[in-house]
Amino acid sequence: MKQYDFLLVGAGLFNSVFAYQAKRHGKRCLVIDKRAHLGGNIHCEKTEGIVVHKYGPHIFHTDNKDVWDFVNTLTPFNSFTLNIIAYYKGRVFNLPFNMNTFHQMWGVVAPEEAKKKLSEIMRGNEGVADVSVEQQALQLVGRDMYETLIKGYTEKQWGRPCEELPGIILKRLPVRFTYDNNYFTDRYQGIPQEGYDKLVERLLQGVECRTGCNYFGDKDYFDRLADKIVFSGAIDEFFNYEFGALEYRSLHFEEATLMTDNWQGNAVVNYTDREVPYTRIIEHKHFDAGNAEAMRMPVTIITKEYPLPVTLGERSKTELYYPVNDERNNKLYGKYRERAGQSPHVIFGGRLAEYRYMDMDDVIESSMRIFEQTKTDRI
Repeated sequence: MKQYDFLLVGAGLFNSVFAYQAKRHGKRCLVIDKRAHLGGNIHCEKTEGIVVHKYGPHIFHTDNKDVWDFVNTLTPFNSFTLNIIAYYKGRVFNLPFNMNTFHQMWGVVAPEEAKKKLSEIMRGNEGVADVSVEQQALQLVGRDMYETLIKGYTEKQWGRPCEELPGIILKRLPVRFTYDNNYFTDRYQGIPQEGYDKLVERLLQGVECRTGCNYFGDKDYFDRLADKIVFSGAIDEFFNYEFGALEYRSLHFEEATLMTDNWQGNAVVNYTDREVPYTRIIEHKHFDAGNAEAMRMPVTIITKEYPLPVTLGERSKTELYYPVNDERNNKLYGKYRERAGQSPHVIFGGRLAEYRYMDMDDVIESSMRIFEQTKTDRI
């Protein structure tokens, strides 16, 4: 008899929710993570009384009331909504694309004026296929918007020209004809008032967890501990890069403490000029603007984000953030997905194991659904 029902490799959101469900059903779980903390990339730390998102900002947004109610039973959320400012060579614009952006770029003030302007742009780009980011952007918002607000930022983020990037990258980019700066349209939005670590702590309450444990450093030992493995790491690493390495982009963070109560006036400012090496600056106290005490403090924490390439040799020294879902990588992932089907004792879940970008509500829904499947022996 194995010591545990489930060994969960990775202590991020997917495995934390899975372990929470498993424990409620009387399952014995062990969660391990190679990092020194739980929570994966949603890990937060409090500095100078400010909750700092250590691996980039995470804004919870969903239209799924069940998921929203679930997370709020674990820890209270505030009502934060994401409004992005884009900075380009001394000019500022609102994102996502809305009437404020159209006014800032073209001087138009009414929706019909903006639609007429976009209609003129579309006529200039008739016949452009929806293939690359550049072609998709020209269809959506035209060349001036593309070159000012999309091109430089996207090329920094992905490390290649927009002409070579798949247009699907822009599928999450809203365009609307209202003066609405709210980036997401989901009904429920917010951030845990005490940070995401409190959410993870309550998900894993009563579950055995070990940090600083590298699964691949003693794989045979860990595999013997449990009946099933729930793996949320990179799927190509699990299979020892049998078909080759999947491509990812990573991030480098530069954090600074500044002696002022308000440095940039917004939680997120994107720097869309190609010559600026970072993509955005985060000012963390604005994620909790309702906390009057924190907002009054004469100190603030900012983080600059620098995109980085990831080579196979650097995999052990960096975190993987964004899968490069182009045709080559998606075909390669298909081979690993097929290979995973030959390992019935392993459950693969989460953005790295599934090689796709996932919002947090999608991760929670997926984790709950996959756990339910384990109860009917369909995995």
